[in-house]
Amino acid sequence: MLRYWFIEHPESVGESYFQHQRVALSFALELLGAAVCCLVHAIVPRLFEHAASGKVTQLHQRMATRARVGSKEALVGRGARANVGREVT
Repeated sequence: MLRYWFIEHPESVGESYFQHQRVALSFALELLGAAVCCLVHAIVPRLFEHAASGKVTQLHQRMATRARVGSKEALVGRGARANVGREVT
């Protein structure tokens, strides 16, 4: 049961629990900063006009890149028997 809640997902993206925790927290802090920009923008529309949308776009690109790389690492890390001898693309 502990493996289900804490280990399987990080392994599925090619990370340990603590690596995944560090990355997830970095995303959370950046999103929190974007949320603060949105709150300020709601009060003073001229401030932070593009800050939050730019940050969301940047984080999406970062996450999509990590997903592609993590999938390859997870396959290799699991010893993907079906892919032995073949390049993972």
